Amino acid sequence: MNLLLDTHIWIWSKLDPTRIGKRARAELANTSNELWLSPVNVWEALTLMRKGRIRVQNPFAWVERAAEQLREAPLTHEIVRTAMALPLPHTDPADRFLAATAKVLSLTLVTADQRLLGLPEIMSLANR
Repeated sequence: MNLLLDTHIWIWSKLDPTRIGKRARAELANTSNELWLSPVNVWEALTLMRKGRIRVQNPFAWVERAAEQLREAPLTHEIVRTAMALPLPHTDPADRFLAATAKVLSLTLVTADQRLLGLPEIMSLANR
């Protein structure tokens, strides 16, 4: 399975793995699965760090280390157009881009966000 990590899943997996559910943890650890990260994840994480909501030493170095071993999803014009067309119940741009990335690249979005789970346009894996 090709898994796109929602930003909170990526951060939790590195800083607080106990917050990752049993099934999601098993899928993240399964070496036959590919784990993907979007540039939007990095932007969102660095934004949270700048605001002080996440505290790490040297945020840029942390992001670099935390992204090792993950495939980088592109941010393309098609993903941007898809993001704008998705019928999401909220306007969070990061969620729009991540959902669109999952849709365009046929990735499964791993998330705890109830607003993204079950969205008919994307495949998702709940943090359970």
